[in-house]
Amino acid sequence: MSRLRGLAAAALAGSLLGSASCRDVRVIRVCADPNNLPFSNEAREGFENRIAALLAADRGARLEYTWWAQRRGFVRNTLQAGACDVVMGVPSGFEPTRTSRPYYRSTYVFAARRDRGARLASLDDPRLRELRIGVQMIGDDFANTPPAHALARRGLVRNVVGFPVYGDYSRPAPLSAIVDAVDRGDVDAAVVWGPAAGYFAKAAQHPLELTPVSPQGDSPALPFVFDISMGVRRGDAGLQAELDDFIGRRRADIDRILDDYGVPRIEGGR
Repeated sequence: MSRLRGLAAAALAGSLLGSASCRDVRVIRVCADPNNLPFSNEAREGFENRIAALLAADRGARLEYTWWAQRRGFVRNTLQAGACDVVMGVPSGFEPTRTSRPYYRSTYVFAARRDRGARLASLDDPRLRELRIGVQMIGDDFANTPPAHALARRGLVRNVVGFPVYGDYSRPAPLSAIVDAVDRGDVDAAVVWGPAAGYFAKAAQHPLELTPVSPQGDSPALPFVFDISMGVRRGDAGLQAELDDFIGRRRADIDRILDDYGVPRIEGGR
């Protein structure tokens, strides 16, 4: 009888210790898009998922996600609503959040098939008037993508083919459509945000040439190069300092992840 009591007491103690252990494990809560490769998806296959996992391991924490499509209102409905503490990829200085130091800097690129000889580098290349050029568009001219504005400012409209900036969300990789069009030859070249271009170019049937767009901006209001940071709530200086420390110490590991996904980077800004 005393042995049974001892076993019961041990089981109870173990259960209590286990509960205490679970309570003590820190949780890092991230909000991300469940269908937004190469950045993130619900299967945690994106590079932001991998960097978040690296962050959690570095801090000895458990990683939890709240999934929300990255559309207008994403930050308001997630980070600002208290559903999470970190958004992995936001432009540095993004006003609705407090941003960490940048962990990479990337750019819009021209994507073109090498076998078509349509390698472009400058928005002022005269061949842009002759080629079919794909560009991502939001649809509202007052909030369109920088390349869409830049091409329109040069009078390049009739030979431009628009692709929704959010892609076809019913597909597993909504952002791939514009690079797929280059690969098939539906357009001669496209202007694409670098991380998406680099990732989908790796899977293309035809080798693609990716060239950073120049100039790096049409004006201060139309940059093509962006520093990318992690965002926290504006009052959370403590977590921002932790992220700054993590990015500084684990930069080589972060760069290896970005390399795995073909993310083109521009030097400076970190």
